[in-house]
Amino acid sequence: MDNRVGARELIRQNMAKKTGRLDKAMPVVLFLAASVSVLTTIGIVLTLVFDAAMFFRRVPWHEFFGSTELAPLGPEPKFGMLPLLNGTIMTSLIAMVVAVPIGLTAAIYLSEYASDRTRAYVKPVMEVLAGIPTIVYGFFAYSYVTPLLSHLIPSLGAKNALSPGIVMGIMIIPMVASLSEDAMNAVPRSMREGALALGSTKLEMTWKVVIPAALSGIIASFVLAVSRAIGETMIVTIAGGSSKQFTFDVTQSMQTMTAYIVEFTSGDAGSGTVGYYSLYAVGLTLFVFTLLMNMLAQRISKKFRERY
Repeated sequence: MDNRVGARELIRQNMAKKTGRLDKAMPVVLFLAASVSVLTTIGIVLTLVFDAAMFFRRVPWHEFFGSTELAPLGPEPKFGMLPLLNGTIMTSLIAMVVAVPIGLTAAIYLSEYASDRTRAYVKPVMEVLAGIPTIVYGFFAYSYVTPLLSHLIPSLGAKNALSPGIVMGIMIIPMVASLSEDAMNAVPRSMREGALALGSTKLEMTWKVVIPAALSGIIASFVLAVSRAIGETMIVTIAGGSSKQFTFDVTQSMQTMTAYIVEFTSGDAGSGTVGYYSLYAVGLTLFVFTLLMNMLAQRISKKFRERY
């Protein structure tokens, strides 16, 4: 009996030693893994800040953010940010006009009306839509959507802001629908049953109980979708064109911040030139823009969050 107790105690002590070494090593391993994303983000920010500072040494910041003239390769280069900012905002707004009503309607259907069997078929299809490469969307916008719209709008240019905006909206529908559905599914079933017990119809229950209760998640999905549209590259590069004119006419070509970066990284700007450093200034502006959108989404989510 004593031998058996001694053997068990020996095994326990041996396991304790091994567990102790593992427990000491794992926090270090996990910290290093977590540090990769943090250090990468810091490296990106520092690269953008230092190279953007080289640009602002040569171009005043008030000219960059306040001028509507953008001609980086002209005899007298101009670096006004407003045409790029305008093109980015216009295409993103068009995308949201498409994505918000369709995505929210799809989320309501999947959450409140669809059967489990229908949901099992529809949701994977939406996820496939989200997984299509953006360059495919770009060619779709240029070769199909633009010719189709030209029959309805004769003044539509071969490159324009309307076509890529609509296709970007189609692309981010799954994001809006999925995040909004998750927010609505988080609403307790007792609230639905209470509304129905008081005589509400299913539609009234959805609009007056479920959606207000899930409002924080729904609004956050909208803001995150806008952030995704702002950072889109290939669709606007292929179908939006490279016009650097400041205009609000969505039937004409516009250039976004991402499309400008793609254009100049193709070799138009020599290393060390003002045009080269303008890439980092635009990139830093885009980074700050998307960062503010993500912070806004988190703030809205916390402000309107309901706790049950």
